[in-house]
Amino acid sequence: MNDLAFSALNLPPAQLDNLDNLGYKQMTDIQAAALPPGLAGKDLIAQAKTGSGKTAAFALPLLTKLNPRDFGTQALILCPTRELASQVAGEVRRLARYQQNIKVVVLCGGQSIGPQIGSLEHGAHIVVGTPGRIKDHLRKQTLSLGRVGTLVLDEADRMLEMGFIDDISTIIKQTPGTRQTLLFSATYPDDIRSLSSRFQ
Repeated sequence: MNDLAFSALNLPPAQLDNLDNLGYKQMTDIQAAALPPGLAGKDLIAQAKTGSGKTAAFALPLLTKLNPRDFGTQALILCPTRELASQVAGEVRRLARYQQNIKVVVLCGGQSIGPQIGSLEHGAHIVVGTPGRIKDHLRKQTLSLGRVGTLVLDEADRMLEMGFIDDISTIIKQTPGTRQTLLFSATYPDDIRSLSSRFQ
């Protein structure tokens, strides 16, 4: 048995087939470290750089928990930039192909808010976005986080460097205390420790 094979994980057979079709052959270091606790529902703080395969490390656990028939927002992924949010959303959509009708909506600044509101009105299982724009939608009450089961902070150190700490704290308070939190950061400075203490 190959310990780095995705088949070693407790994943649905349809997802294993999807991973194979997408070219995911073996787990990267961060996937091998993060996926077992992530799939077990544990909170996670992981040090991982861009290009390490970290998107799958947080996407696979949140996808296994989704209820496709519930169009409320069940997972929120916060990213520092529009570019990263777009990349992450694209990969999450690919990884979600094994399930029918999983809706992923991107909410970022620098884009008109009207179409975003329209997308949310049609339902969004997974929201990927930047903290400032997510906060805008919370203020307008166009986004509800009351049913979020998984919160992901991707490149958390960059979000803190960009001054998003207050926005992130506001957003975290809008999510249920029972949610799973997956924090990924390239570095692990003191402010990441203080941020993680707010949600654990």
